[in-house]
Amino acid sequence: MLPIALIGGATVAVTVLLHATGTGWWLERLRKQSRRPAAATASGLRALLSVLVRTTLVLVALHVSEVLVWAGVLRFVPGGGIESFADAVYLSFVTFSTLGYGDITLQGSWRLLAGVEALNGVILLGWSTALSFAVIQRAWAGRGDGQA
Repeated sequence: MLPIALIGGATVAVTVLLHATGTGWWLERLRKQSRRPAAATASGLRALLSVLVRTTLVLVALHVSEVLVWAGVLRFVPGGGIESFADAVYLSFVTFSTLGYGDITLQGSWRLLAGVEALNGVILLGWSTALSFAVIQRAWAGRGDGQA
């Protein structure tokens, strides 16, 4: 049980650090961009859509990176029963997103890692949802047309 807790805890720490670094970097970029003179930025709906699409792409890239971290761990746990990295990536995607098909599973007590990954995924996906909402709210408020 201790190895599972250590491996799960370390992997959660790595993915949270990755997410914090990535979202912090992106928010800083958006902050710097918002300081540019209005003439240098796109206006209206186009600007709003641009920010939203770019934010979504950054968040998806972060989540894919986090899934790949988990896949690396799941593939190489001794006795986990995952035969290939492709299987580990698939298992990680369906676990991280809590889709959970169950057609590929970890073996033995390593199955507990799936629960840890699912919890990690829910938290990070929720974080991304909150960040997306904040970006939408800020971008909409920045339109300056007074409409909510």
